Amino acid sequence: MAEIDRLLKFAVMKGASDLHLAAKTRPMLRVDGSMVPAKESDTEPLTVQEMTQLVGEIMPPRAKEELQQNLDTDFAYAVPGMGRFRVNVFRNNLGVGAVLRHIPGEILTFEDLKLPKTLEQFCRLNKGLVLVTGPTGSGKSTTLAAMVDYINRHRRDHVITVEDPIEFVHEDKQCRISQREVKEHAQSFKRALRAALRQDPDIVLVGEMRDLETTETAIETAETGHLVFGTLHTSTAATTVDRIIDQFPHERQEQIRTMLAASLRGVICQTLCKRKEGSGRIAALEIMVVTHGIAANIREGRTHQIVTSIQTGKSLGMRLLNDDLLRLVKDHSVDAEEAYNKAMDKTDMANKLRTAGYNVGRGS
Repeated sequence: MAEIDRLLKFAVMKGASDLHLAAKTRPMLRVDGSMVPAKESDTEPLTVQEMTQLVGEIMPPRAKEELQQNLDTDFAYAVPGMGRFRVNVFRNNLGVGAVLRHIPGEILTFEDLKLPKTLEQFCRLNKGLVLVTGPTGSGKSTTLAAMVDYINRHRRDHVITVEDPIEFVHEDKQCRISQREVKEHAQSFKRALRAALRQDPDIVLVGEMRDLETTETAIETAETGHLVFGTLHTSTAATTVDRIIDQFPHERQEQIRTMLAASLRGVICQTLCKRKEGSGRIAALEIMVVTHGIAANIREGRTHQIVTSIQTGKSLGMRLLNDDLLRLVKDHSVDAEEAYNKAMDKTDMANKLRTAGYNVGRGS
């Protein structure tokens, strides 16, 4: 057992999503979205030597080399009985720091996560691009894991995932699941995606569309008749489309709009809200199902009209983030102030809440 396992066990027992470590300070935990310092009675500040030994003991050789060259590195670490951890180690003003995110061993279902049936519709598609977006720590990986698990239980396909690092581990059920980790099993997302096309895939999951080349390859893969899932750090469906287009040089944007309009099938934007009662968090979603009208808006550069299309598409399973936040408030799942704080359009959210009888966001 590695020495760091004791701290990880402590973090998991406290219900933390992340464990933050740095030299000369006590560990800190992120619990239900907020940073919480460890009590003096629980842990002591880590010395520079202790910190270096803690992370060095669990780092694979590749990560040690990468830390030396690039001053930061990512890798996965598994602890029997606790699950996996996504680890980022970095140099800082105190020496070495690390953040370890807990990835539970159990993959939750749509029912466990209280996710809508629209996500099942996306999982039944034969081709196209489906994006799960949101800020860091919004539960994108958990939602994608639930989607892959649904596919694994209901379809008979070959699913290839490309991740950095591998987070949730899927065992074959009705599908063959091939999971590849960037820098361990492939040099880059782009190379792994190119190679995937020669590996007889039906479905490809891209852990993060972080650069132009990966984004373009994902769109091309969807265009060639495969179902592709990917993630972005965007907060609404309209900004997701704009972010993809804006990655490309101006002279190529019209071509990319045409490609995206033809391949994009849906966008799921999510954020996590603190529950009104008890511990834990619950997801609020914005969902766009790409219709002929929305595809035309994308192709012709009218992304500002996407909001109206989502508003009128409720029968297709679409919803705006603010409407879902209001639903959670009315269900007594989330406090009105929390919903207001999580809204992207705070003026609209405040108006919706006031109309429903909640007074928040005054003076905003």
